[in-house]
Amino acid sequence: MSDQVDRDALAAALAVVGEWPVDTVSAAVVGPDGALATHGDDSRVYRLASVTKPLVATAALLAVEEEAIGLDDPAGPEGSTVRHLLAHASGLDFADRDEVRTAPGRRRIYSSAGFEVLADHIADATEIDFPEYLHEAVCRPLGMESTALEGSAGHGASASLADLVPFARELVAPRLLATETLAEAVTEQFPGLDGIVPGYGMQKPCPWGLGYELRGDKDPHWTGSRNSAGTFGHFGQSGTLLWVDPALSAALVVLTDRDFGDWAKPLWPELSDGVVEALGR
Repeated sequence: MSDQVDRDALAAALAVVGEWPVDTVSAAVVGPDGALATHGDDSRVYRLASVTKPLVATAALLAVEEEAIGLDDPAGPEGSTVRHLLAHASGLDFADRDEVRTAPGRRRIYSSAGFEVLADHIADATEIDFPEYLHEAVCRPLGMESTALEGSAGHGASASLADLVPFARELVAPRLLATETLAEAVTEQFPGLDGIVPGYGMQKPCPWGLGYELRGDKDPHWTGSRNSAGTFGHFGQSGTLLWVDPALSAALVVLTDRDFGDWAKPLWPELSDGVVEALGR
């Protein structure tokens, strides 16, 4: 990100979300010190769907830092670890936590069930219900007052834009997490695994970090063609997205009330490219 951000250009790039075929949308571009531009109601609470996973992953990484759990602790199917669960490499099915589709480390099988198993592992280790742990470890320190996890740790959270701005800022310039912890989290785990990005088909390879999807050279993809290969984040089937581009020291958060579908596939990358251009890359 250039030293002098053109906030008018950034606001204009972000304003295109107002033309999207959705009833309600809230969005922000976030830098190391907070929001650089926003659009829409920042207090409206949206279902996050799989944007839940970066929140849960951050709580898990903090649990690792506190030595409550270890990345290489056994968790999930036989041979699987916390690292496998975070990186969608445990072999667990997408939704059925009792169905093992392959041995750990062989394929990138996107799994919400794996995050449920991970949350249970953290709860057992800390003797704290996981929603409470998430609140105390992540939400309370960042002032995320409207965020709640009700249901699956893979897709059951809801939050407002006002809450996700400080969360995105944490991923741009960490204060809770150690810098080296975040660096490990956005490094490809079990390199070279193939897998499917939901909605975008098979990716060979399909790089993933510790809870965060890595853009790499994936094509097609929900981020923009101007985003760096180091971009990381997640999108949700409820029509939500969050990416962080380390090359720009900036993040984009978009929350909508329309489920992901064909409408989003051209619009999300176009928005991302416009934001990247406005940021001066």
